Amino acid sequence: MQIVLREDVDKVGKRGDIVEVTNGYARNYLIPRGYAIVATKGIATQAKAMRTARDRADAKNLQAAQELAQKFVGLTVQIEARAGAEGKLFGSVTNAEVVDAVNAQSSVQIERKQIELHQPIRTIGTHTVPVKLHTDVHITVDVEVVASER
Repeated sequence: MQIVLREDVDKVGKRGDIVEVTNGYARNYLIPRGYAIVATKGIATQAKAMRTARDRADAKNLQAAQELAQKFVGLTVQIEARAGAEGKLFGSVTNAEVVDAVNAQSSVQIERKQIELHQPIRTIGTHTVPVKLHTDVHITVDVEVVASER
């Protein structure tokens, strides 16, 4: 079934794209949630307008992300956590804690979904955490985990 995406959908396409998906995926997921509409003959001009708006917004977002990436140069954030004698943490440092530390210790504001930490940090030391600011702008933040004095 051919559909026009109204929103960006991971592993399917971006807003305004005309894509071919299975009937069930379109009828049961994409269309009811408002992510897509059925592609008809007259929808091509509407899809073109969606793609043009998407490209303009994407260019603006890319420039903003590149400017934000400049603020991350040389940024190291410090997080305190309870740890044992061998340097292993009693818990772990998660995405939310990294975001809180970055937002508190710098002038940069990021969201939890931008952090691409696949495994929680479980040891003391300096760790490199990948951050995705835009689809084309990926940076890293150094997170220094230190033992708290509790």
